Amino acid sequence: MSLVNRVAFVSGASRPLGNGRAIALALATRGADVAVSGRRHMEGALAVADEIRAMGRKAVAVQMDVRDYEDVRKGFARIKEELGPVSIVVNNAALMNHNIAIAKTTIEEWDDEVKTCLNSAFYCIKEAWNDMCANKWGRVINITSVAGVMGGFGQSSYGAAKAGLISLGKTVALEGARYNITGNSVLIGISETDAYHKLPEPVREKVEQKTVFKRPAQPQDIANAVVYLASDEGGYMTGAVMNLMGGLDLFVF
Repeated sequence: MSLVNRVAFVSGASRPLGNGRAIALALATRGADVAVSGRRHMEGALAVADEIRAMGRKAVAVQMDVRDYEDVRKGFARIKEELGPVSIVVNNAALMNHNIAIAKTTIEEWDDEVKTCLNSAFYCIKEAWNDMCANKWGRVINITSVAGVMGGFGQSSYGAAKAGLISLGKTVALEGARYNITGNSVLIGISETDAYHKLPEPVREKVEQKTVFKRPAQPQDIANAVVYLASDEGGYMTGAVMNLMGGLDLFVF
C-alpha cells in the first residue's frame, strides 16, 4: 500500500497520544509527504513534523484555525508551495470539551463544535478539490464517531457534526468518482487518546465493557484503516463507513 509521491494533510494531529499523530506517521511510513495543522497546540504539530522528517519524508506543520475558511485557504496555499498539491485529506480535527444537555448548550458552544468538526472538513476538502480533479486522483477520509450514528446524551452538537461528516463523505464519493476521488469515513467507538484518558476511570471502564474486546481501540488501529483507504488498494471503496467500534454497536443481552 505505497503512498510514494502522494501529499497528505491531517487535521488535528498535534496531540501526543492522538489519532491524528498516529495517522500522520502511518501515512509517512508508506511514503507520503505529510502536512499537519495545529491551532492551540502548535508545539505538538511541530513535533509530529519532525518525526516525519526523521523518517526521510517531507513534512510541514501549519498553524491553522480550521474553523476559519480564510485561514484554511492560506494554510493549503503554503502546503502546496512546500510539498505540492494535497491528494489525501484526512479530516480528524474534533472538539468535545463539554457534556451538556440541549437545554444548557449555548449557541456559542454549538457553533464552535460544529465549526471544528464539520465546517473544517468542508473547508479542507474544498481547498484540495480542484487539484485532485486536475490530477484525476484523490482520497478524502473523515474521522467520525459512534455519537454520529447513535447520538449521545449531552452530545447534540458533537453528534450532529460527526453525523454530517458521514453524509459529506458520501457526497464526495458521488461527485468525485469521475475524477478517481474516493470519499469514506472511519467510525470510531472509543480509542485510547489523550482525551480518553481525561475521562473518569469508572466511565472508561463502563464503556470498555460494552465493546466485545473489553478495551478501547489504539490510535494505530485507526491509522491502519486510514492507510488502506488512502491507498490504491482501497480505491474501489467509496461512500463507505468503515466500522472500528470494536462491537460497541452490537446487541447483547
